Amino acid sequence: MKILIAEDDVMTRAVLQEMLAEVGTTQAVENGQQAIDVFTQALKDRDPFDLVCLDIMMPELDGQQTLLKIRKVEDDLAVIPDLQVKVIMITALNDPENIKKAQNEGRCEAYLTKPIKMDQLLEQIRNLGLVVSLKF
Repeated sequence: MKILIAEDDVMTRAVLQEMLAEVGTTQAVENGQQAIDVFTQALKDRDPFDLVCLDIMMPELDGQQTLLKIRKVEDDLAVIPDLQVKVIMITALNDPENIKKAQNEGRCEAYLTKPIKMDQLLEQIRNLGLVVSLKF
């Protein structure tokens, strides 16, 4: 599985990379614009990401804006809905407005609040059908 992590906090980004190394290959960026650029290039190269872990509060573009742009890129490049990237929003904000906006407007599949726990993250990934079983 190919995973893009967009997180501006250095420590959180490193922790997510370490956690997700168990299930796939990760690439991490520190802001929303970098996420859009990397995501778009991967689609153009026909090597798309399977999962994007997207922080909501980031510089350049916040996670909500980034998610909308990711979905627009997919629409513009005619990515079949079943093949569109799965997105887990990761944030310190645990408020219904952000959750609703991310799910309804951006079509994210999951939402986790910090601090992220490995078992919660893996459960979400399994629920998305990206990992059938893990052997540790």
